[in-house]
Amino acid sequence: MNYREMRLQAKEVLNGCCRMCADCDGKICAGEVPGMGGTGSGVSFRNNVEALRRILLNMRIVHGVQKPDMSTEIFGMKLRLPILAAPIGGISFNMANMMPEQDYIRSIIGGCREAGIAGCSADGPKAEMFDSGLEALRENEAFGIPFIKPWDGSEFDEKLARCAEAGCKVVGSDIDSVGMAALAKMGRPASPKTPEQLAVMVEKAHNAGMKFIAKGIMSSVDAFLAHKAGCDGIVVSNHGGRVLDGTPGTANVLPGIAALLKGKLTILADGGIRSGEDVLKMIALGADAVLIGRPFAQAVAGGGKEGISLLVRRYANQLSHAMLMTGCGTIAEIDDRAICR
Repeated sequence: MNYREMRLQAKEVLNGCCRMCADCDGKICAGEVPGMGGTGSGVSFRNNVEALRRILLNMRIVHGVQKPDMSTEIFGMKLRLPILAAPIGGISFNMANMMPEQDYIRSIIGGCREAGIAGCSADGPKAEMFDSGLEALRENEAFGIPFIKPWDGSEFDEKLARCAEAGCKVVGSDIDSVGMAALAKMGRPASPKTPEQLAVMVEKAHNAGMKFIAKGIMSSVDAFLAHKAGCDGIVVSNHGGRVLDGTPGTANVLPGIAALLKGKLTILADGGIRSGEDVLKMIALGADAVLIGRPFAQAVAGGGKEGISLLVRRYANQLSHAMLMTGCGTIAEIDDRAICR
């Protein structure tokens, strides 16, 4: 199988819930939530892609870089590339039930590990979403990151304890999922957390021996509050444009957040990343690594673990070339000098 064949297979398997557009920018699938689109007009999804597209790379050729080193370490995980597969679940209602939930997440967690990167597992209104993700992590020596919704009551605590028991060293919560229409439709809404409540969540994770990531940060104010609450990391994310219509792209807000917190906690970012060049742009804007969602879901649909291998190889080739052409020998050397202001 090659990359083109994988995408053709994915289009057939996804059967219209994702059109596998050549330019995955959210225009055709606007409003398709549940589904693969962005909420409402889809402008938040589109802004993610457009924000990255407007950033230009600063080509530099007079340098001594020969073979860029793309490796990095995130929360103790040594990665071949600064990429993690974002937490995506709900295969039955988001992806036309293309495969059982457990098969999908096994491909993500196992396939990413084999490809030299890490995968994240998701949570949701159906027990199988969290359960299958945690089982996949167990099978892979907890190499990856489980995410838990900011549930009210005891559910968050119970799932946190299960993550610790499975050997996870880091856990995340997609706190922006309070805006997910699918959760509300299924009678499982989650509520916003005060700074004090977030601090309690962090403390519980730390007491269980795990680091904590808050996903869904889109302002310097929230970033500062997450840092003050003790978070070890944040994900600058608007949930792929799926929780609030009319937000800026993540690449628009990332520099301000990085200016405030770079070096004080781990900064991850997602939203509209479609190439190795986009990965470089996000890191130049201040991210330590990136999360990528829809392309990994498409890769699993088209080829399972093999699809992930093809996608990661593509990103690696693109990122290596972009680093060479911008004079960046290592991930640590990528900064805003790599982009045109």
